[in-house]
Amino acid sequence: MLRFAFLLAAAPLALTASIPATAQQSPADDINAISAHLRAMTTMTASFTQTDRSGQLLPGKLTLKQPGRIRFQYGKEANLLIVGDGKALTMIDYDVNQVQRWPIRNSPLGALLNPERDLSKYGKIIPTRNPDVLSVEVRDPKRPEYGVITMVFTKIAGAPAGLRLDGWVSLDSKNNRTSIRLSDQKFGVPVAKNAFKWSDPRRKRRGRR
Repeated sequence: MLRFAFLLAAAPLALTASIPATAQQSPADDINAISAHLRAMTTMTASFTQTDRSGQLLPGKLTLKQPGRIRFQYGKEANLLIVGDGKALTMIDYDVNQVQRWPIRNSPLGALLNPERDLSKYGKIIPTRNPDVLSVEVRDPKRPEYGVITMVFTKIAGAPAGLRLDGWVSLDSKNNRTSIRLSDQKFGVPVAKNAFKWSDPRRKRRGRR
């Protein structure tokens, strides 16, 4: 079994614990603001931290380019890579030379990686105590197997459409949970064409036979 199960079993994003109460704008206004941000966020780089159930931290670097392209480059703590190439997400485990691939639309991350998706049909604003923090839960009621993602944004002047993505919690159809916290976000930065390529460890293993 791939360690992907471990990656999806992370504890809830810590900042969600401080998020439930009252939003000052209407939910429709908040949905529109988040949609505008996702459309305006053409590229982003950031550091990320993933936390597992035991509290272990897995740091790494994230690179995103809309639409559909994302790269999670884990640090030395985990010899793993997750890449979205616009059509599918691929998880590469270099320790065991295994690869798993699945359509982006079947992943909770589809809400983040498809800026043209109509959030008004799939998104639900989660009220927060802080009027400068927006939280949206996205799910397709007709496709529960696609899972759920709850994204958290902070209102920041100068960020795309005035919002900064601070992290998310995703839940797949098997109730496996992934939590990501972002820091040092940079928007509109140049991203190399080969940023979403990866080497297949299975080819190297076959070559040794």
